[in-house]
Amino acid sequence: MKKILLMIMVALGLLTACGSKKTTNGETESPRMEALKYAKGFSVKYLEDGVRLVDVEDPQKDEDKMPVSYQFALVPKGSDAKVPEGYTKVEVPVERTIVMTMLQLSNFTALDAHEVVKGITGTKNLFNKDIKKRVKDGSIVKIGMEGNFDPELILAANPEVIFISPFKRGGYDAIKETGITLIPHLGYKELDPLGQAEWVKFVGLFIGKEKEANELFAGIEQRYNDLKVKGQRSKVKDLPTVFSGEMHGGNWYAVGGKNFLAQLFRDAGADYVIKNEDTGGSNIEFEQMYAMAANADYWRILNSYPDTFSYEALKASEPRNELFKAFREKHVIYCNMKQTAYYESTPVEPDVVLKDLLAIFHPELVEKDYKPKYYQLLK
Repeated sequence: MKKILLMIMVALGLLTACGSKKTTNGETESPRMEALKYAKGFSVKYLEDGVRLVDVEDPQKDEDKMPVSYQFALVPKGSDAKVPEGYTKVEVPVERTIVMTMLQLSNFTALDAHEVVKGITGTKNLFNKDIKKRVKDGSIVKIGMEGNFDPELILAANPEVIFISPFKRGGYDAIKETGITLIPHLGYKELDPLGQAEWVKFVGLFIGKEKEANELFAGIEQRYNDLKVKGQRSKVKDLPTVFSGEMHGGNWYAVGGKNFLAQLFRDAGADYVIKNEDTGGSNIEFEQMYAMAANADYWRILNSYPDTFSYEALKASEPRNELFKAFREKHVIYCNMKQTAYYESTPVEPDVVLKDLLAIFHPELVEKDYKPKYYQLLK
């Protein structure tokens, strides 16, 4: 009997050893982030004593636009581990932070970590009831919009770090003076929808939820790639053409052929009309867009129309819109940000967005009773 108990104890010890790792001071490391597959904007190197070296760079390699280089050494709280030269020390897990964008907030929501968020820029078009409640009871403060931050409110939130978007309008000078560490979150610059979603692992590193982030992303990846296979050229007979955007202020803002939105269209089995190598967007004249998209099968529009959007409203905004084939055939793919939490949740739901598009381009490839969450044909 004693031999049997001894064997069981040895077996349990081996299982425990396989599931965790001891540091040199005898503490157990938290689970490691699984290797990155799609995200290009950050990398992680693991050292002894639980230290993680995180390097952040522009996913689009616009080196001339990157304000500074960002390198962080994530050190377990209470540890006296040494930090390599050139790295900014951040004690983890971070328990108090401020986020600047809905994309960043989506990561905390997906990881069930709202309690870590102590400040946001605003609540316009915010849908999440828990965040709204926290803002109302004061556990989350509104610090103002980019370029007009309130330093006093930032200090009142007492954040350990602040997640920022360094390529946007900015206005971070006042924040820098507080001495609070700024963490760039560049998920929005990823060119692959899964690359954008993989930044949930980045947030997981800082808040001690690497295991949860690994599991969450694995599910997103599996669902996305299963749908992507359905939309591949070899799986569908015809590839419909699609264009995106609409006229504003005399110009048409259109994303380039390497943008993540263009990749979504391709993964859903459609052919995006713009073929250039641009990663972002640019303003073009109506005539130029019409030359490319006059006979396109579908037209994707995302806006915040205050009332019920319609073909009549689309024509009223620009009478020439009725000239497009997609308008005439009622093939406008539409999402209203005042009615759906688009920016608040799509960064961690590219699989859902992909399925919405696949259901429109190739309805035979999804279940008949599928109900879209973001995009549907305008009625």
